[in-house]
Amino acid sequence: MTQVAGGKDDFQLVHYLTLKGSQFEIGRALAEEARRLGWAPTPGDPVVNRARRTWFERHWPQHHARMDGAAATLGLDPEQDALALDGLNYVPEGSGCSALWIPPSAAPDGHGRVGRNYDFFPLTTSEIMGQEPKPNELPMAARPYVITTVPDEGLSSTVITMSDLDGCMDGINSAGLAVMLLIADFSAAAPPEHVSPQVGLGSVQLPRFLVDTCENVAQAKQALLGAKQYDHGLLLHYLVADANGEAFVWERGKDGSEHIIDLGDGPLCVTNHPLHRHPDPMNLPEDDEHSFRTFERLRTLHERSKGATMSPQDLRDALRSVRPKEDPAVPFRTLWTTVFDTTDRTLSTSFYLGDGPRYTEELVFHGYER
Repeated sequence: MTQVAGGKDDFQLVHYLTLKGSQFEIGRALAEEARRLGWAPTPGDPVVNRARRTWFERHWPQHHARMDGAAATLGLDPEQDALALDGLNYVPEGSGCSALWIPPSAAPDGHGRVGRNYDFFPLTTSEIMGQEPKPNELPMAARPYVITTVPDEGLSSTVITMSDLDGCMDGINSAGLAVMLLIADFSAAAPPEHVSPQVGLGSVQLPRFLVDTCENVAQAKQALLGAKQYDHGLLLHYLVADANGEAFVWERGKDGSEHIIDLGDGPLCVTNHPLHRHPDPMNLPEDDEHSFRTFERLRTLHERSKGATMSPQDLRDALRSVRPKEDPAVPFRTLWTTVFDTTDRTLSTSFYLGDGPRYTEELVFHGYER
């Protein structure tokens, strides 16, 4: 593990992990790091835990093998049913965010790219709950990780996470499949009422599931339509893009309905409202005090990208234009900005160090072993 950005006097201190070997060995290493950060396995319903293991074994064997590695780290029987051996979380989850996909046909060099702002509270958990921070309590997003995994078999990948070492917020794999999550309905976002693991994919596990198991958009659509998912009431949506120049947004409605938003060979903008309910970027509602400028941000990204050829710098400028303002009354900051190049299988990320604004120079990571 190496420190790649920030320091003790900056808002963020970013660590980079490179893990190689079998999925069992990767899972053991992830669990060791999570335990160092204070993680412990979660007690749960043995019937549910048994069903979860069975589902992972059938549908996500990479994760199942990593859970066996976590059991080895803890000295537990991997077949025990009392504890959930995944969900290696160390801070709470949730995010705002804006994202923009530029297909190869709209790029001067023919590279498909997708950029995203990861917008989140620069506050501690206590402050989010309306309390005074505890002594030495860090902000929730102060210690993100970049993790590259190179398994003996299967797809290599690089992911960024602020909350869960076996899930992620951003990810790209060696086939050029890129995935990122965003809140899907900001005006209705609220803390979940319960957080017990369920059978299937949790919200932050879904991007990791796709970069582990899929090489392209077609495979990702089929994988998502066939997967069980749960979100504890905090609806997220996901932008997925590939090296073939395809992209779509995956959403689920409150009634469990599933939606694939695919605009064909054109830019695709995503912020924090359900696209299946507001598909026309030229006919969006007005923002209110609870919507966090989601409609304004999408209109801005759409206007800057429609009918245009967008260079990598144009994409970065568009993302910069929709960052939250540095205002004490605004509870969000863009805590990192990532640009994925699905042709080169890279992600380039700039991390937030503090108001000013101060950001790191872009760090470039690869979704494959170099």
